[in-house]
Amino acid sequence: MTNDVASLGVNEVLAVASERTGGLEDLGDGPFVEPLGRLVDSLARDGQLNDIGRLISNERMLLHTVNRLGYARDRATISNIAEQKIVRPVFIIGMPRTGTTILHDILAQDPDSRAPLTWEVMFPSPPPQRDTFETDPRIAMCEATFPGRDLQLPGFDAIHPMGAQLTQECVVLMGESMCTPLFHNQFRVPTYEDWVDHEADWAEVYKVHHRQLQHFQSGHARDRMVLKTGAHLWGLEHLLETYPDARIVFTHRDPVKSMTSYASLTSIVRRVGSDSVDPVEVADDWTARLRRVLMHGIDVRTAKEYPDAVFYDMFFPDFITNQFRVVEKIYEAFGLPMTEAAAAGMQAFIDDNPPGKHGIHRYSPEEFGVDPDRVRSEFAAYIDHFDLRPEKAR
Repeated sequence: MTNDVASLGVNEVLAVASERTGGLEDLGDGPFVEPLGRLVDSLARDGQLNDIGRLISNERMLLHTVNRLGYARDRATISNIAEQKIVRPVFIIGMPRTGTTILHDILAQDPDSRAPLTWEVMFPSPPPQRDTFETDPRIAMCEATFPGRDLQLPGFDAIHPMGAQLTQECVVLMGESMCTPLFHNQFRVPTYEDWVDHEADWAEVYKVHHRQLQHFQSGHARDRMVLKTGAHLWGLEHLLETYPDARIVFTHRDPVKSMTSYASLTSIVRRVGSDSVDPVEVADDWTARLRRVLMHGIDVRTAKEYPDAVFYDMFFPDFITNQFRVVEKIYEAFGLPMTEAAAAGMQAFIDDNPPGKHGIHRYSPEEFGVDPDRVRSEFAAYIDHFDLRPEKAR
């Protein structure tokens, strides 16, 4: 492993980001530099990065810093951003690999729903506009970042399809707060993730998140925002404080499948930037972390009444059996109108994206040292609460 690429420090990230934005320096309200420093330190201490990993991590930090500067500049200069009201947003939350991505893409086909797309999350400034939403040059800019991923991440589309005009999740938006589990998925940064898990101020994350939704809605509003990420489990109480009328789909699956699949995804992603990925360590580390935040989310949900919020529990086996019927039940639970255009758009997307379209994600617990009996014992409270059944081996 060579060291031809140097990792950027905090001051270098800020300086390069300022240069890329024509001299912007105002990051707006809330923490950013301090958590950026935590990430920089953990990458250096824990990351085990090769040259490609250092390059990727540098660009990841720069992307979020550039975007943070752009959000702050636009909010200061475009008056209607701060005027936006985010009303009854729909959130999809739950464990990784529980159908959240395909559900998000399906719900986004409703012409009345507004889901952040990958291109606008990657290049948010200036705010996307309704008239050019399908032709914005940033779509091509985003697509240009994907060629070559089949070489770096062979078979990745079978796990998580990517595209400029597909939906993007809030765990990426949280990068603009420099507080997100995304970084520990992409890189080995346990010291940083310990801070995210136990010390970070998630109220500040949702202040920024709210400003981001206002930003996206300011030029292209629809009836409701539709959003997703399992990372909302880390700060569910703050989500409900920020969006008290949220409509929340909570997805569920046999945790053995969820933990093993996520360990597979994480190991694949990390191998792009590191020559020292231990899949057993990945599974052990993330299983413990995900169990804690899952139970935190359940505790938040059951701790008190949320009179203006609505929860709907979606079970993975039901979803893969009949996706559209589950969507109909979600709409019924949330009191959303199922228009002809919505039904046609969602059914067309389902028909065009059958299971296995991009290949089959194959994995086994043994590859990652996952003991199914142990996992089910550790997640017994969750399994019993939702009466989950073991899934068959694949």
